[in-house]
This record gives sequence, C-alpha cells and structure tokens, in this order.
Amino acid sequence: MPTPLNQRHNANAIRILAMDAVQKANSGHPGAPMGMADIAEVLWREFLNHNPANAKWANRDRFVLSNGHGSMLLYALLHLSGYDLSIDDIKNFRQLHAKTAGHPEHGYADGIETTTGPLGQGIANAVGFALAEKTLAAQFNKPNHDIIDHHTYCFLGDGCLMEGVSHEACSLAGTLGLGKLIAYYDDNGISIDGEVEGWFSDDTAKRFESYNWQVIRVDGHDADAIRQATIEARAETTRPSLIICKTIIGLGSPNKQGKEDSHGAPLGVDEITLTRGELGWANGNAFEISDEIYAAWDAKAKGSELESAWNAKFDDYKKAYPAEAAELSRRLSGELPEDFAAKADDFIKACQDKGETIATRKASQNAIAAFAPLLPEILGGSADLAGSNLTLWKDAKSVQAHANGNYIHYGVREFGMTAIANGVALHGGFIPYTATFLMFMEYARNAVRMSALMKQRVINVYTHDSIGLGEDGPTHQPVEQIASLRQTPNHYTWRPCDTVETAVAWKVALQTANAPTSLILSRQNLAHQSRSDEQLALIEKGAYVLAKEQGDLQAIIIATGSEVELAMSAHQTLSEAGVGVRVVSMPCAEVFVKQDKDYIESVLPSVVRSRVAVEAGIVDYWYKFVGLDGKVIGMTTFGESAPAKDLFNHFGITAEKVVEAVKSLI
Repeated sequence: MPTPLNQRHNANAIRILAMDAVQKANSGHPGAPMGMADIAEVLWREFLNHNPANAKWANRDRFVLSNGHGSMLLYALLHLSGYDLSIDDIKNFRQLHAKTAGHPEHGYADGIETTTGPLGQGIANAVGFALAEKTLAAQFNKPNHDIIDHHTYCFLGDGCLMEGVSHEACSLAGTLGLGKLIAYYDDNGISIDGEVEGWFSDDTAKRFESYNWQVIRVDGHDADAIRQATIEARAETTRPSLIICKTIIGLGSPNKQGKEDSHGAPLGVDEITLTRGELGWANGNAFEISDEIYAAWDAKAKGSELESAWNAKFDDYKKAYPAEAAELSRRLSGELPEDFAAKADDFIKACQDKGETIATRKASQNAIAAFAPLLPEILGGSADLAGSNLTLWKDAKSVQAHANGNYIHYGVREFGMTAIANGVALHGGFIPYTATFLMFMEYARNAVRMSALMKQRVINVYTHDSIGLGEDGPTHQPVEQIASLRQTPNHYTWRPCDTVETAVAWKVALQTANAPTSLILSRQNLAHQSRSDEQLALIEKGAYVLAKEQGDLQAIIIATGSEVELAMSAHQTLSEAGVGVRVVSMPCAEVFVKQDKDYIESVLPSVVRSRVAVEAGIVDYWYKFVGLDGKVIGMTTFGESAPAKDLFNHFGITAEKVVEAVKSLI
C-alpha cells in the first residue's frame, strides 16, 4: 500500500531540513535521515508518547538514534514536534556551541536521550532504557496502578549491527524478555565504502530470532506497513522486536539515492534543487517549512494531555501508596536519602575501628552490603565474575525475565554491560554499577568514555588491579589501564589501600551525580592502616598525609592501593635512619587536584622536590606529581606469570626499592 500523500509530505519535511542543514554546514550525513523519514513520521506522529514542553516527563517513551551520524533526523523530529530547538538551531548544525552537534549529544538539547555516534552503543543504551523501565515497573507498579509503563524505540543501521556490542546487548535483551524494546533497522545496504553485501552478509532476521526477538520485515517507505508492524511489535510483551525496514538511502535525490554518495557528504546545490522537484516541494527556499506542516507535526497539545493524564494517575497512586510514591519521586530525581551521608560515615568509622586486613574487593563487597539497604536504587552486575569481583551480597536478588531484582548477571559481555549501564543511568531511578577484572575494562573502554562524556553516575568495579593477581600472567595483569582511566575527562578513579578507603570511595562514588567512578580493587589482602579522626575525614579529598615526617620534611612518598603498605614500610625504615619523610596516600588523584591550593600545598609542599611515587602500574602518569627530578617505582613493561610476591620482587616494586629511591634524592 503506498504511503498517503499527506504523510509522505510530512516525512519530506525531514528530508528537506536534513539536506539543507548538511549543505549549509558543508558537512554531515543526509542519506540516513532521508531514507528513514517515513519510518520516523509514523513512529513520532502516531505512536511515540512524549511531551515537547517537558522532555524529562518520567513516563515518556524513550527514542534512541543509534546510527547517530544521521543526527539531522533527530534534530528535524525535535524541531518539527515543538521542542525547544528552533530553525536557527537547525541552521547552526555542526557549528561551535550549537545544540545541533554533529552527532546527538545528551544535554545539548531537550529530547536527546543519549549521546550516539560510536556505532552499536545506542542500541545497547536502548537495552538499558528498556531494562530500567521493566525493573522499575516491577518494583513500583501495583494492581490497577501501572505507573511505570512506557516503550523504548531505537533506530539503527548496518554499522550498529556490525559492531560486536550489538550482539552482546541484544542477546541479553532477548534473554531478559524486554518486550517494550522496539528497534527499527534501516536496511539500506549502503555504508561509507559502498554496498555492504561485500562485507556484511549476515542473515539479520535469523540472528535476532536466535536471540529470542520477534522479527518483522517491512517496506520502510510504506506507512501502512510500518504502522502495522509497530502495532504488532507493541502487542508482543515477552520479547523485544526488530522491525527490518527495507529502505533507500537518500530517498528523493535523483542522482544520489541508493548510493554511498548520499551517506556522508552534502548533496550539492544542484542536486538539492533536483531533489526538491522530485519531492514535490513547492517552496524552493532552504529551511522553509509551511505552517500547515508545522501544525501537522506539532505534538505539544497531545504531549500535554498525555502527561496530564499520567499526573492524574500518579496522584491516585500517591493516595493509595504514599510511601512508594515518595520513594519513586526521590529516585527519579536522582537525590540520595537525606540520612545517607551520616549512615555512610557511621559505616566508614566502623571499618576504621574494626581494622580488618582483607582484599579491597572484599572490602567493596562489605560496602555494597552496607549501602544497598540504604539505596534501593543500586542496580549492580558483573560480567560473569561475581564470585571474583565480589559484587554479590547476601540480600541481592537476580534480575531475570520477571525483572524484580537488583543484580544483573551480564554474562561475558564487558562492553555491552557498560553501555547497557549507561542506558540504565540515563533512564533514571537507578544507580548502576558494573564489574569485571581491570584488564577487561579495555573491552568496555569506549562505553566508559561515553558515561564520562554524558556525565552519568555509573560505578565501575574493577578488581585484580595489578601484577598482584599473579599466575594468570601478562594477559590478565593491568599495567596502563589505571593511567588511562585517570586521564579520562569527567571521570574519577579510586584505588583504595584498605577497607576504610574502599568504604569512602564507595560513598563518594554514590554521591557523585554528574560523573562516573571506577573503583580499582585488589585480589590480595591489604593491611589496615591506622588513622586519626582528622585523617579519616580527609580521605574524601582524594589524598592526605597518612604518615607524618619526624623532624624536618626532606622527602615525600606518594602511594595508592596495595603499594601504600610498601610506602609505610619504607617510612619506618627511613624514619629510623633519621630521614624526615612523609607518606601521602592518594586514592583519587582527580579529586585531589580539584582541592584548594592551600590544601594541596599542605599535603605536597612545593619546596620539597624529593618525591617518590610507588604504584604497580605504568610509571609515566606519576611524573606530574613527583616532577622530572623525582622517581617512580612501578611498571615500564608488561607483567609475567608467577606468584605475586615473586613478581613484585622481580619488577622491583618493594619497600627496599622505595627506600633506595628516597635516599638517592636526598
């Protein structure tokens, strides 16, 4: 059945805005928006529940453009629907400080649910949105009160499906039965290099059927077929749905449609003129949309009605379940309970008083067990390493297809796990944490970067933090990973030295609302460090003086994690020899450097240039603190396979080497 002319004309508004904006910017991707315009028109005008006047309405449907290079599709939809995205914003596409960046950037404009561009992560984020919706509904919905009830829609392309992260995330989505996740695959057969059949011959339908997805095939330019497929997908509540839409990239461009020429470059002035004629677009001026089309697209009145109806439902819910309503409101706001900080401090003080010598991964598990009852929004998980990461706790309940739980068994899916967690955080109502060995952070690296870029509270638990994991050898022994994490903007890396610093790290991570945190934890037991109450309060500053100098200050030893023990041993030896040396424990350098200058100077006096840093990781990072005339005890190569003690001796990461380094400087 052909698409009715009025619907095609409404869809053509997307095509016009996309090709005009890309042409003006002389940069961008017009092909995908032009090819997917008919799908978008049906979804956004007939099915999507949203309110342009309130882009953060809690029960809105979520829309993700996973093939984010087609960003003008989303910008056109937001503009036409009535969001705070003006025609001048469209004209400013890809320019400095524009709301309309080259790829959709979360936080730049209302209605952009997630940052997309690195292909495959958008669909993984969408899995996170759907997982959060299903889990939150299971926790809060009551009979006759479906207060959490919305869909997640995702557009994706060939590139998203070629990226391995899509397999990780979509496989888990099918296992968890995320029936409110509906994805539309832009099956246009074209990527940057040309026709994809030469390098992408998968049977996508069979692939997704094997994941336990419902699969529907349609003509992506037939509005009635798209509508019926969407109705069918919404009716399937136990499986996610993939609607495979056969489309023509750059549809409407007489000489470039169906070709890679329309994928990632402007069509050109002459071709745009021809395209306007092909589309029957009477107005020949760039960026001009008729009042009639704006009226057809305007979703503000409908959106206001939808939100008002939900608000009325929520008022009824509050009357019937006041405690649950208050808790849901708190969690959706992202605010922690008022008494959390005080109760966390009580736990930290108890750790100090108990003085256990245990691995920091075990100390982390103890912290989770203490904080999870205080924060039911914690939604944890591990990539098939729960027993090694120690991320399960006694009262944890696995999230299965029934959804009502607080712990996700992600399987061996580090990248998918982290990208899904980003979606969970973006959805709201949860604080997600993930877990794996620090070495396998590398598989998840780009998703960690994305959580930092999007300013999301995601906590990464990375255990087996150094050559100290021993016999598994250099493939499993992280060397450069901590430095890489520390150098990531808007990201905090904590490497605690004992139970107390671990508890503080967890507290601060949970309180850090606009950035992710990585907790770097040991496999081996670490000795408890004695502290005064004053020192205890300073841990949150990222670094503090753990052991003071005797007499005049001559040298400073900076250490983190397991190497704090070595620093303390060296401190004793040097002090007995009459050397005035202090030990600075620096569990989080990124927090420390943001302290006021007076505090930094009190910890690391600038006049003291004799400085030694010790950490069982790459040495280069630490020269920013010790200076080029200081010394760093650490790794300059990959590790080896042997017991931990033998490895530390072999690589010279010992108290004796720290003593030698200090003496050589003074």
